[in-house]
Amino acid sequence: MKIKPLADNILIEPEKEKEKTKGGILLPDTAEKGVPEKGKVVAVGPGKKNSSGKEISLEVKKGDKVLFTKYGPSEIKVDEKDYLIAKESDILAIIE
Repeated sequence: MKIKPLADNILIEPEKEKEKTKGGILLPDTAEKGVPEKGKVVAVGPGKKNSSGKEISLEVKKGDKVLFTKYGPSEIKVDEKDYLIAKESDILAIIE
């Protein structure tokens, strides 16, 4: 299935969390894991329209690695793979 975000929505593939803590403790699969705050942009919408109807393009593009707010994006599952959909305002920074 192919997903095409609308307006200023961005489809993000979340970065996998590490299974081990800094102290070397392995975390089991049953451990509660929060929403990742880093990910890779998979697709972007065309942008939002201003009051005169002109489309304002997004600052992020496909392939960018981004930091985003922890609870802003919505979680979805497509073809057994987890993704996040976020508004451009939920993106905090592009990782270079």
